[in-house]
Order: sequence, then structure tokens, then C-alpha cells
Amino acid sequence: MDGRMDFTRVWIPDPEDVWKAAEIVKDYKEGEPVLHLQLEDETPLEYPVGPKSNPLPFLRNPDILVGENDLTALSYLHEPAVLHNLKVRFLEPNHIYTYCGIVLVAINPYDQLDIYGEEVIRAYSGQNMGDMDPHIFAVAEEAYKQMARDERNQSIIVSGESGAGKTVSAKYAMRFFATVGGSANDTNVEEKVLASSPIMEAIGNAKTTRNDNSSRFGKYIQIGFSRHYNIIGANMRTYLLEKSRVVFQAEDERNYHIFYQLCASASLPEFKDLGLSDAEDFTFTSLGQNIFIEGVDDAEDFEKTREAFTLLGIKDVSQSSIFKVVASILHLGNIEICSERDGESCHRDDVHLQHFCRLLGVDLPQMEHWLCHRKLVTASETYVKNMSSQQAANARDALAKHIYARMFDWIVEHINNMLQTSSKQHSFIGVLDIYGFETFEINSFEQFCINYANEKLQQQFNSHVFKLEQAEYIKEQIPWTLIDFYDNQPCIDLIEARLGILDLLDEECKVPKGTDQNWAQKLYKQNSSSAHFQKPRMSNTSFIIIHFADKVEYQCEGFLEKNRDTVYEEQINILKASQFQLVADLFHEKSDTAPPAKSSRVNVRSAKPTPKAPNKEHRKTVGHQFRSSLQLLMETLNATTPHYVRCIKPNDNKEAFSFDSRRAVQQLRACGVLETIRISAAGYPSRWTYPDFFNRYRVLVKKSDMTTADKKLVCRNLLETLIKEADMFQFGKTKIFFRAGQVAYLEKLRADRFRSACIQIQKTVRGWLARVRYRKIRKSAVTLQRYGRGFLARRLAEFLRQSRAALVCQKQYRMVRDRRVYLRVRRAVVTIQAFTRGMFTRRIYREFLLHHKAMIIQRSVRGWLQRRKFRRARDAAITIQCGFRRVRAKRELKQLKIEARSAEHLKKLNSGMENKIVQLQRKMDDQSQEFRAQRDQLAVVNASLGTEVKLLQKQLEQVRQQGGANQIASLQEELAKLGEDLQGATADRKRLEEEHGAEKTGLQLDKDTAVCFRIRMSLCVSVDGGDASQREASLQTELDGERQRYQNLLKEFSRLEQRYENLKEEMLLSKVRSLLHTVERSLLRSDLFYIHLPVWCPLGVQDLGMEKAAMDISLFMKLQKRVRELEMERKRLQANVDKMEELAKRTDTLQAKTTFLSLLIFHNMEELESENKKLKNDLNDLRKSIAERASRSDSSNELQDSYNLLLSQLKSANEELDARKEEVLILRTQIVSAAQLQENNQRIDWCYLNEDGELGLAYQGLKQVARLLEAQLQTQLRQHKDELDALHTQIELQRDDIEKKTELLNFTASLSPEAQVEFSIGQEITRLTNDNLDLKEMVEKLEKNERKLKKQLRIYMKKVQDRSRPELTRQVTVQRKEKDFEGMLEYHKEDEALLIKTLPSMVSATVPCLPAYILFMCIRHADYINDDSKVESLLTATINAVKKVLKKNNEDFEMTSFWLANTSRLLHCLKQYSGDEAFMTQNTSKQNEHCLKNFDLAEYRQVLSDLSIQIYQQLIKVAEATIQPMIVSAMLESESIPSLAGVKPMGYRHRSSSMDTDAGGPASYTLQALIRQLGQFHAVMQEHGLDPEITGQVVRQLFHCINAVTLNNLLLRKDVCSWSTGMQLRYNTSQMEEWLRANNLYQSKAAATLEPVIQAAQLLQVKKKTTQDAEAICSLCTALSTQQIVKILNLYTPLNEFEERVTVSFIRNIQVRLTPSFFSGQLLMDTKHTFPVLFPYTPSALSLETLHIPASLCLDFLNRV
Repeated sequence: MDGRMDFTRVWIPDPEDVWKAAEIVKDYKEGEPVLHLQLEDETPLEYPVGPKSNPLPFLRNPDILVGENDLTALSYLHEPAVLHNLKVRFLEPNHIYTYCGIVLVAINPYDQLDIYGEEVIRAYSGQNMGDMDPHIFAVAEEAYKQMARDERNQSIIVSGESGAGKTVSAKYAMRFFATVGGSANDTNVEEKVLASSPIMEAIGNAKTTRNDNSSRFGKYIQIGFSRHYNIIGANMRTYLLEKSRVVFQAEDERNYHIFYQLCASASLPEFKDLGLSDAEDFTFTSLGQNIFIEGVDDAEDFEKTREAFTLLGIKDVSQSSIFKVVASILHLGNIEICSERDGESCHRDDVHLQHFCRLLGVDLPQMEHWLCHRKLVTASETYVKNMSSQQAANARDALAKHIYARMFDWIVEHINNMLQTSSKQHSFIGVLDIYGFETFEINSFEQFCINYANEKLQQQFNSHVFKLEQAEYIKEQIPWTLIDFYDNQPCIDLIEARLGILDLLDEECKVPKGTDQNWAQKLYKQNSSSAHFQKPRMSNTSFIIIHFADKVEYQCEGFLEKNRDTVYEEQINILKASQFQLVADLFHEKSDTAPPAKSSRVNVRSAKPTPKAPNKEHRKTVGHQFRSSLQLLMETLNATTPHYVRCIKPNDNKEAFSFDSRRAVQQLRACGVLETIRISAAGYPSRWTYPDFFNRYRVLVKKSDMTTADKKLVCRNLLETLIKEADMFQFGKTKIFFRAGQVAYLEKLRADRFRSACIQIQKTVRGWLARVRYRKIRKSAVTLQRYGRGFLARRLAEFLRQSRAALVCQKQYRMVRDRRVYLRVRRAVVTIQAFTRGMFTRRIYREFLLHHKAMIIQRSVRGWLQRRKFRRARDAAITIQCGFRRVRAKRELKQLKIEARSAEHLKKLNSGMENKIVQLQRKMDDQSQEFRAQRDQLAVVNASLGTEVKLLQKQLEQVRQQGGANQIASLQEELAKLGEDLQGATADRKRLEEEHGAEKTGLQLDKDTAVCFRIRMSLCVSVDGGDASQREASLQTELDGERQRYQNLLKEFSRLEQRYENLKEEMLLSKVRSLLHTVERSLLRSDLFYIHLPVWCPLGVQDLGMEKAAMDISLFMKLQKRVRELEMERKRLQANVDKMEELAKRTDTLQAKTTFLSLLIFHNMEELESENKKLKNDLNDLRKSIAERASRSDSSNELQDSYNLLLSQLKSANEELDARKEEVLILRTQIVSAAQLQENNQRIDWCYLNEDGELGLAYQGLKQVARLLEAQLQTQLRQHKDELDALHTQIELQRDDIEKKTELLNFTASLSPEAQVEFSIGQEITRLTNDNLDLKEMVEKLEKNERKLKKQLRIYMKKVQDRSRPELTRQVTVQRKEKDFEGMLEYHKEDEALLIKTLPSMVSATVPCLPAYILFMCIRHADYINDDSKVESLLTATINAVKKVLKKNNEDFEMTSFWLANTSRLLHCLKQYSGDEAFMTQNTSKQNEHCLKNFDLAEYRQVLSDLSIQIYQQLIKVAEATIQPMIVSAMLESESIPSLAGVKPMGYRHRSSSMDTDAGGPASYTLQALIRQLGQFHAVMQEHGLDPEITGQVVRQLFHCINAVTLNNLLLRKDVCSWSTGMQLRYNTSQMEEWLRANNLYQSKAAATLEPVIQAAQLLQVKKKTTQDAEAICSLCTALSTQQIVKILNLYTPLNEFEERVTVSFIRNIQVRLTPSFFSGQLLMDTKHTFPVLFPYTPSALSLETLHIPASLCLDFLNRV
């Protein structure tokens, strides 16, 4: 380095903070002795530099790189940069995890963090290690993924100091494996694996001065997986249990937790016989003088321990035995050694000794004896020797340690037995929780073994890191040189090589009188030449080993004793003879020659084998055992892929989020993190992919260099231009490799480029602001001038106004004065004139009055004379006229009499009624004969009753004389009343006609108003549109096209519907053949109508052909119906004629009254007939127009010809009917005329005219016609009323439409022109979309109906053509019966399985929910025949079949949706037709007839409801599994807005083996892909007919999943917490909301579930500086919890140096504001949360009897009933 420029930031050493930040204030040149610096507090400093003593200080990284997730992403890799990055991440955003290459650095927060829940596990599951923020779960997922991908065993090595959090990290790693790789069966192996943790913590963890839950042993847990990577078992190895802690604890430390837990629960009934009390009462638990841990409840922890024992399958008896052993150890520590004359001894009455022997089941005298004596065995004899007090205490403590160690091994062995499995283990993941490098003031044998193990692990770690670096260079094909790294093999050889420290220790232990001092001297002599061994200057009983982390001085005292681990054989023999089996088993020696048991799992040996026979020569020492187990561990680790977790203890005071830099640096050096940094820095630590490098630094590329599309070439040219030294970078296959500091140099160039661009922008903006300010000032000056001049002008105008006012006042005053004089003179003159004129006027009035009276008298006299003359002349004229008219009337009467007697005249008048008259005459003759016979009978009767008749006649005459006048008056009143009623009816008819016309006029006006409104709307849109006229024109064109297509579809629908009706009527062909002859005879007998029979005779059918005959059936049936009606009418007329013969004898007054009423009704009938004729003409015109439309349609020629033929035949028949009706009308007119003539002449010669009964017949005919016309009038009135109601309804609908459009127009008018254009276009697009969807649905329905009708038509035509006439008749008869279906399906019990088997094949049925309808129709038939077993069997089989199909297709969304729709529809059908009134409110009368009659299926409805819920949950599960891999990529990673996202330097994790580059990396999805998938789900659910409410709930649940996964990943990824991501995320959520609106799903509350992620996106975009910004954030983020808001603010990362980080003070301010008002909530959302599903009752409008079952389903065994 030649020199360093000023303002360069550096790191300098500091005794307190280790490293301190400074800035160079003066340029430094090579050779200068002093570097001028300035500290952060602006304190100047002269830093001495030299080539040897003080090298140049380290350079600092740019601020944008501070706080990176991966330390290898730093441009400058050195110790101060690593320490500063860890400190910033730990203190500011409280991130405890950081990557350092392949190592995860975990800092103990000494606080509970909510980052280990199941939601976090699910968020990290399946993710690449570099995609999410650093976490222990990311390391676990990386191990699990590599195990599955590479099929290689994995290991996670967790190391660190005591209190650094190793046990917790290992526990969370195992929890991750238990959650992700849960057992495939119901063995709950993962729960057992987790349950082992509380047990091992209880018996192996203790409180130390550094940690409240320190593991005092090492363990390696192997979690076994099957071939499908589910947990099938586990195994545990333990290393170097700290047995000395059982009998000794330092101050403020505790023994193992199990002792205190048992003492805390001693009051429980089951522990009364243990003889325990408080922990302070026992020696082994009170040595540390503090038996409590703050925040820990030992009794509660003991309950968890017992639950874990139970879960692992350890019986209560074994648990009780274990607790007895633990209690016995406490009692053993309290046994007192007493001095006696013959030696030391124990008293038998010692309570603790008694408890000890009782709990272990051993002999009290023997134990008392051998606690204070020992046996010496020689070659010839055996001696028993007394032990001193100290020796006895040591033997007692050794026994306690041995018992506890044996119990510890027994528990571990049984845990392994519980966790093992008989299944074959495919692979495993090992979790190594081992002690880190330790150095204390006094270091003994335990620290020596721990540091020895760390030396071995460090060697393996260095080798693995070097191999990874080498593999990366080879993979990218770049030249590399051998990297020199620290090799600690010499230090390892010093410990374990031949004649090393361990060998010398074992050799000294074999010497009978070996001592620690002798062993130390041997060490000095043997290893003095080793570079890693030193002898202290001031001690002869200690030695120093230079480890990779630090120098450690070990005290030799106690090494031999701890290595021997001596326990007297006599004491062990007593324990072996225990009466308790478990105690005896603890000390039972296993044969070394026993063959190993065969097992499919990996054979894992215990780290500390069970001691062999007490032969001292063959017994292995502790050091030898540890070296063997360590060697086995290293072999296991070397055979796996390791993953490293280094736990760091931030301070020694256990303060939450407090960072001691000196302690942290010491641990970083010891755990190998800095060695990793050094290896990385020696090569090419910074690595970029070509696309990322191009996106980040393309601002440095010139425009001329951007012509090529090859990004690699552009990157090469750029680097060769910017970095002159070729050795500073290398180009790989996919990446660019940089030396340390080069990325910082590129960042500086990029910042300079941005800075220059910012300056240019600032210059332009400031110039624009200056010009704006100048214009404002100039405008203000002009405004002031304008107001000043205006003020002067107004003052002058005021003066002129006042002068003018003075002149006006003077003028007005003078005018008033002169006017008063003039008015006084004028009043006097007018008064004189008034009196004079009045006098003359009164005089003239009196003269005129006299003249007027004379004129009145003359007028009266002259009038009287003229009237008298007129009356005389009128009387003479009337007399002459009466005489002349009488003569002419006599002549006409004579002529009429002659014509009336003429038969020819009657034939002319009644040419159409000859046959009827003949029949009537015959009938009259018969009736006359009967009448004569009855008259003869009456004569006989009258002869016998003559007297009585005469009496009655006299009484009748009296009555007639008395009441004749009254009767005539009553008849006249009745006649008048009938006339008034007739006039009222006429008036009502006119009124109804007027109302009808008015309604029609009003309807026309409403239609015109609607048209005008539409025109007005279009004009408003066109006026407001302005610039959007072209788009509106195109939209209008599309609208017209859509409307044209819609109209065409309507035409086609009408044609097909009419054709369908015709085809249905053709099914009546069976009745034609049987009725032909009957119809012919009835037509021949009829005298009212005449039909050309040759057209309909069988010969005519044969001539026309079978096809045309089939087409004529409908017309013939209509004519036949009309003939039957006319025949019935003829019969009614005949009956009325018979009755009229009896009524003919009534009085003449009653006949006149009836005739008069009939004439009036007949007159009204004529008018109605004419109106009816007009309506029929309109009908004919309408049919013509339909025929023309049908001819223009695209239907087939066959259908068109058939339709035209049918229409022509109908037309000819209507013309024939009209002709016959006209004939009837003529006859009725002639009858009415004859009746009137008869009425006029009846007073002249009544008896003569009624000689042959013609008048009676005419009267009867008129009366019948009157009744018929009255009935027709009532029918017309009813039709008119119905039409009027329909018009009223249509008018109301039009009015509602007009009101809505008026409101819409008013709302549009209130908007701005631009908003009006946007609103109108949006409304039009929405309407067109809805119309398009409706048209699509209608087209689909029409196509289905067309296919069905064509198929039926082909079947019918084929049957007509192929079969003979009798077969045709028989076939038609069968089809006739199908019209009367009852909506039931009959099946045989043996066909039930076939029906259930066929149901899944109906997925593509044309009718939605067809299986549900078929099943319910079958249930209806079973209910109809009252077969309960059939109903139960069918429903049970259906439910079981649905469950089976869904289980088989548990990942098929379409099948699940299909069965959800059908299950819910079947449930709705059971409710709709249950007979319950609550479900029948919307049923039709026909549907109410189909209700179940015999069974109540309420229980099955509940079962179907539960099944629907299960299917719904499965549907949600399948859909979520489909879209979940797409969510993160689509919502957070895909660039919906191109070139918006920025790229930052990435660390090692983005280039590690977790990125499957060979396979193309993980699949990348875009937002459109996610929306398409949602659209597919929605289309499938609609196609299957799923209720819209359920569809909305499904979409809401999926949107919740999208929101939860997106927000969780946002909260766990620092790289996406930026402003650009917030912009992308807001755009993506708006697209999702737009999709909801487009599919009419916005009301389903799905959009509300996106509110948290929307607010998170807004939080990333808003300003985060001032107090006002904090208030805005608090009011904005109402759907986010406090933890989530703070987490996002902590994760917020600027993409460049021009953005500012969120300050800690701002975050604290947010926390203070949110604490009282916001809910704290959890950090991550629950992605598995399911909203409660609701199945609303939706009745079906489909009629069961009209349901069509396609023949393709092969359901021939079902019979429609």
C-alpha cells in the first residue's frame, strides 16, 4: 500500500473495546512514522506506524455493508470488521445469528426470543440457506436437504464456552428435525427424541458461574431417517461426564439439577420414603451456598422430567428406583466418619447411613465396615486395613461419583433402547453438543480433555474449510494456489502420540506409588523440545500447552486420581448384592467377548464403556477411554458432511443484549471463526454472479459498451477498465472472484458516480427552484402595483360619485317642491269635473230605463203570438205524416208476412244451419209428441182436480187484480236496473280500454325516457372522455359486437326452444292413430266447423311420408283440441235450447227484457271479436317475423324445412278456422236480425209469427250467444288485467333502472373530467365483462341443449323411419308416459355397488352436481317404497366411497372440488326435500310434492355436513400445497416492475452447496403464474357447481395463506426489507385485489386478509425519521403487531449509500408509542390457521322430473319413476 488518502476510515487497536473506529485527516505517504487520525468523538490522534512494530491500520467497510448476514460478504475481511458487524447486528436489530462462510455464529441473548415457533420452522423448511436470515433452523434445513439430495449422512457440530447456548441450539436443531421429518407411522419417535432433552438436562446439566444450565458432558445424538426421510429412531453417545461435580461445587454453583428437583418435590406422597428434605440439608447440594436459580422452579421442572420418563416408556417402578439411587447419593454425602481407638468408623445409628442402605437394598453392617476399611491382596494372603478419615471421605466421594456415573450410563442406555427401531435406517443426522475451548485460573484434568477434543475438532474444521475453498475454485475453473492455513497436528501429537502426555499419564497411573509430581517431571523431560509445550517459571507441578486458541496452564494435582477413577472392589460387591434388581444391574459387568447384537441401524458404541472386571492391569484409564471415544467421534464426523454452529457468550454477567468486545474476540479466536475469515481472505473472498454484478454496477458501464447482449463480456470489459491489476479478480464459469477490498473499491466508484449524478440533479433542481422563486417575487411586485393603482383609482371614483350625488339631491328636491304645487291645482280641477259629469250621467240613465221597460213588454206579446201560430202548423203536419206512414207500414207488413212464410227465404237466411234446423225440428216434433202425451195426462189429472183448479183460478184472478200493477212496476224497475248495469259494464269497458291505452302510452314514454337517458349517458361520457374518445369508440364497437352476438344467441335459443316444444308434442303421436276415425265421425256430425279430412286421413299420412306425418302431429293435436271444444259448445247450446222451451211460457215483459240485454251484449261482442281479429293478425305477423329469423339462422336445412312446413300448415288451419268463425258470425247476425224483427212485429201479430216456434228458437239462440259473449268478455277482461299487471311490473323495473342510472349520472357529474373518464370506462369494462360471462354461460347452455335436442331428434327420426306403423304407435305411447315423471330413480339392491362405482366417472358431466341429484332421486324412491334398509345402505356406501376416493386422490384438486360440490349439494337436497318448513320457503309447488314422506334423515345430514367439512379442509390443504412453493417467488422475488429491485453484495451462503446450480436452482414463479393458478382453482370450482359462498371461503383461505407466507418470509429475510421490495409488494397485492374484483370475489373478505402484508409494504415505503413519521406509522400499521413492526424496521436495509438506516432511537420511539395501544401478538403469522367454514343453505331450482341423465354414463339399470 503506497499511501492512504484523507477521509479514509480505519480501525485502530484499543485496550477496552479491542478496536476503535477512526478517520484519516491527512494524506499518508509511505515511510512516514505517524498517521494523523481523528476518532469518532472528533478527538485528534497521532497513530505511530512502522514496518515491524505497528503496521498500517485495517480499513473499514462501507456503511452499506455493515450489518450483513454473512461476514464473507464484507469487502475487507479482518478481525475488527467481523467484530463490528457482529456487534451491530446483535445490539441494533437484535440479530443473534450471523453466517461466517460455512459457520453459523450464534450469540447468546440471555433473553427469550419469539423466533423458534412452528411457524418459523415452516418458514425455513424447504428454503435455501442463503435465502433467509441466518438461523439455527437454516443450518438444520441445509443438513436435512443435503441428506436427501446427496444421500450422505450429516453432522451439526455445536461448540462454544459454557453459557454460550450450545444446549439450546442443539435442542432447537433436534426440534426442527422432529417437526420437518416427523415419523411416518404413529410411533411418535420425534416426540421421544425431544423428550430425551429434559431428562439429559436434569441429570447432566448444572448451574455454573457462567451459565445457569451448563451441560457438564458432551453428547452426540444421531437421528435416524428412513428412505422417505422420516424419523425412525435415534441414538445418543455421551462424553466425559463431570463426575467431580457430584461431590464438589465451587462458590455460587450447583450440583446436577436432578438433586434439587427431587428435594423440591420431597413433600409428595410417593417420595415420603426417600427421607429427603430441603437441599440445604445435604452436603452434596449445599457446597455452592446457593441452591436457587432465578426464574427456575425446580418442582415444575421435575414434573417435566417425570413426564419425559413416561413418554420414553420408562415404567414407574424404574423411575422410582432411579429416584431412590439419586436420594441415596445425597444421604451418602451426609454420612459422618467418626474417629475411634481402632480407626475411623461410621455409626450404625446414623440416619443417613440407614437411609442409604435401605434405598439401595444393601446390608448395613457390611457397608458400615467397608466405608472405613479396605482390603489389600498379596500373593500369599489378604489384609484388611483401616483408612484414615481423609481416605474414608475420599472413598465415600468416589463411591458417590461411581454410583451417579453408572446411573447416568444406565439412563442413557435405556433412552437409546426406547429410541431405537427395528426398521432399516437409511441415513442419519448427528448433532454434536460438545464443550468449547476452556481456560480458567486453575485448569485440571477435565479442561485438558476438553481442550484436547477441541484441538481435534479444529483440525477437522480447518481441513473441511480448505477443501470447500479448493472445490469452489476447481468448480469455477479458475487458477488457484495452495492456501497456507494453521495446522495443529503438532499440538495433537504432543497429547496423543507415543510417549505423549496421555501415554505418560497412563504409565504413571500403572506405577504403584506414582504421583502427580513424578508425572510432571517426566513431562518436562520428554516434551521440552516441543514448540507447543512449555514449563512455567514459578512452578514444578504444572505445564503449559500452546493450543490453537490460547496458552493454557494445567495444574498437575489430581490428574492421576481422576485418570484412575478408583473405586474399592468391596463396596462394589456390596452394591452388586443389592436386593433391588436395578441397583444390581447398574454394577453388573458385561462380558467383552459377547457378540454384538445384530441391528439394522448404525452401530453406535457408548463413549464411556462399562468398566470391566476389577483387574487393575486390564482396566482402562479415563484418558484412554476418552481418547478412544474421541477417535470414534472423529471417524464418524469424517464420514459425514459437517455443519458448524459456533456459540458466543457476549458477556459474563448474563445481561440481556449486552456485548463485551474483549470476551467476544477471545471466543472468536478460540472457535475458529477468525481462522475461517483468514482462509477466505487469503483467496478470493468476494464472489458475484455475472447477472448480479451487471445489475449492481451497470451504472459504471458506458453507453457504448452496452451494445452487446452478452453480460459476461460487458462485465469483463468493465473490470479490465476499472481494475488495472489482473490478480485482483478472476473470471469463473458463473461467478467473478475478487480479492479483499476490491468490492469496496467498486462500491466507492459506484457511489462517486451516483454522487456526481446527484450533484447534476441538485444543480438543475436548485436552478429551477431559483427561477420559481424569482417568478414568485416578480408576480408579488406586479400584484402590489396593481393593488396600489387600484386604490388611487377607487379614491378618485369615490370623489366623483359624491359630487354626482350632490347634484342629484338638489335636482330631486326642486322637482318635489314644484310637483306638490302642480298636484294641488290638479286635484281641485278634477273635483269640479267629477260633480258636473255625475249630474249629466244620472239624467241620461233615467231616460234609458224607461225605454228599456217598454221594449220588454213588446217582446213578450210578440212571442206569444208566434208560438200559438207554430203549434197549429205542427199539429196539422203530424196528422198528415201519421196517415201516410200507416198506409206504407201496412204494405210492408203484408210483404213481410209473405216472405216469412216462404221456405226459400228461410233457406237463404239459414243456409249454414239447415242440418241443425232439421235436427231441431225433429227434436221439436219429438218434444211435441211428448208434450201431447203429457197434455193428455194433464187433462186426466185436470178432470179429477177441476174444482181445485177453478178455486185456484179465482184466487189467481184476485191476486192479479190486486198485485198486477205492482208486478208491472217491479218488472219495469228490474228492467231499468238491468239497463243501468249494462251501461255501467259499457262504461267500465271503456274505462279499461282508456286505462289500457294510457298504460301503453306511459310505457312507451318510459321506454323513450330510458333511451334518452342512455343517450344522455353516452353524451356525458363522450364529452367527459376528451382524450379517451378513441378508446371509447373501440369499446363501443366491441359492445355492439357483443350485443349482436347476444341477439343472435337469443334468436338461436328461441328457435331451439320452439323446436324442443314441437318435439315434445310429437311424442303424442301414439294417440293420433286411435282417434282418427272418432274425429272423422265427430267432424261429420258437427254443423259448426268443416275440416278437410283428406289432409289428416291415414292415406294422407302415407302420401306425405312418415317424416311429414310426424311433423303434422302438433298441428293436428291443436285442431283436435279445438274440435273438442266446439263439440262441447254445441252440446251446451243444445242443452240451453231444451231449457228455453220451458222458458218460452214466461211473460212477454221478461222476454223483451232478456232480448234487449242480449242485443246489448251482442253489440259488445262484435267489438271484441274485431279486436280479437286484429290481435290474431298481429300474431300472424309475429310468426312471419320468427319464420324470417329462423330462415336467416345457422340451423340445419332439415330443421328449417320442418319448421317452415309446420308453420305453413298452422297458417292454413288458422285461415280455415277464421273462415268458419266468419260463417258463425253471419249466422249469429241473421238470428239477431230475425229476433229484432220478431220483437217489432210481435205486438201486431204475435200468434201468427210464432206458429212454428221460430221465435222461441231465435230467442234461445240469442240468449245462448249472449252468455257466450259474456264469458268471452270476462276472459278478455282477465287477460287485459294480467297484461296490465305485467306492464306495471315492467314499468317498475324501468323506473328502478332509471333511478339507478340517475344516481350514477349524478355521481359521475360530481367527479373531475379525468375521474369521469376513468369511472365510465371502468363501469363499461365491468358491464362488458359481466355480459361476456353471461353470454359465455348462455352459449354453453345452448350448445348443451342443442346437442341434446339433436341427439333426441336423431333417435326419434330413426325410430320413425325404421319401424312400421304399429311399432311406431307403440313406441310413441311409451314416450308419452315419460312426461309424467315423479323425480325418482328405481334400482335393485344388487346394483348399488355398480351405482357407487359409476359416480366418480361423472366428473365431466354436463349437469353440475349430477351425482348428488341421482343419489337423492334414488333415496326418494327408497323413501317412496318405505325401505329403510335401502336408504341406510345407499347413504353409508356413498359416504364410504367418497372417503375412499378422496383418500386415493388426496392431492387432486379437481376430484376434491368435485366431491365437495356434490356432497354439499346432496346435503342441500336432503334439507330442501326434508319436509321442514324452514327449508321449503323457496320451493315450488312441484318441489314440495317431492318431499320425503317416511324417513327423517337429520342424522345423515349431520354426517354429510361433517364429511363436507373434511373435504373442504382437504381441498384447502391440496390448494395450499400447490401454491405455497409459488408464493415467495411470486410475491417477493419476481420483478413485477422491471429494473426496480437492487442488488447488494452476497456472501458465501448464496454460493454454497445449498444452491442446486446443476439442476438450475429452485423453480422461479412469477405473479402471473400464481394468479393463473388461482384462476384455475376458481374455474374448476365453478365448473363443478360449487356454491359461490363456499368458493369465496376457499379463496379467502388461500389469500390468508399467501399473506401469512409472504409476511413471514418478509420478517425473516433482511435482503427483501427495502423500499423497492415494498413497491413491488404493493403492486403485487393490487394485482391480487384486481383479480378478486374481476371474478366477483371481492365480497368474500379475501382482500381483507391481505391487509397485514399491504401495511408491511407501506411501512417499507414511508419515511422513518421524525416524530411525525412515527405517528403516521402507528396510525397506518393497525393490522401488524408491535413485534412485526419493530422487526421490519430493524431489518430495513438501504440499497445504496444515499438511503439512511432506521435509527435505534426511532425504533425505540415506535415501541413506546405502540406498547399501550397495540396488541403485542406473535412475530410470525400462523400459516396453518383455518377460518371456520360455513355451508349456507342453497336450495336448487332444478326440478327433479326434468333431470336428464346422459346415456354415456351407462346407468341403464336406473329406471325413472
